[in-house]
Amino acid sequence: MLSLDSETLALARTVWDYHHVNHTLEPADCILALGSHDTRVAERAAQLLLGGYAPLLVFSGGLGRLTEGLFAEPEADLFARIAREMGVPPDKILTENRSTNTGENIALTHTLLQRHGVPVRRMILVQKPYMERRALATFEKQWPGGPVDIRVTSPQISFEQYPTAEISMAEVVHIMVGDLQRIMVYPAKGFQTYQEVPAEVQQAYGSLVAKGFTQHLM
Repeated sequence: MLSLDSETLALARTVWDYHHVNHTLEPADCILALGSHDTRVAERAAQLLLGGYAPLLVFSGGLGRLTEGLFAEPEADLFARIAREMGVPPDKILTENRSTNTGENIALTHTLLQRHGVPVRRMILVQKPYMERRALATFEKQWPGGPVDIRVTSPQISFEQYPTAEISMAEVVHIMVGDLQRIMVYPAKGFQTYQEVPAEVQQAYGSLVAKGFTQHLM
């Protein structure tokens, strides 16, 4: 079993902090919530719509690596149901439930918005905390429409409080390390925009890989 001692947790917290982009939110044309195993993303997106940040909420996601077998329905459908239960009117919700990765989330959402005649100049993107930066980089590279002012946010929760009964702290660290690898590798593949990775974050990444947190590496 991998150690989660104080040194390991400090390294992981460095990576966690890097994944956050710390955007200030402003009113937008729509909110896009990307599906995942974490239903707190749906709750955060619903809270933003109910708070007046946008007139439309889009949920995007089919079943992915972490949700196939966990959910009985596509991520977008489950997230939409959570939003409705929180008081979001059904006519304020659109769903895209076929995508299986972030690039497909973005491309299929663009198609969905075009089909409904929704122009987008400003968007709030809601993701898991450790995927804020990668979601931003993917959107910047792969959004097929014109320029969009994109602001990224996530459930407002600390690193220590993030693990759940379904996703342990060790699993969170594995996933964060894998996402950081993709941030460093994907720009050369044309999947994302380049994101500077400070030396201390690179060092934390290398140390966590050496400690065995490699399950989500490519």
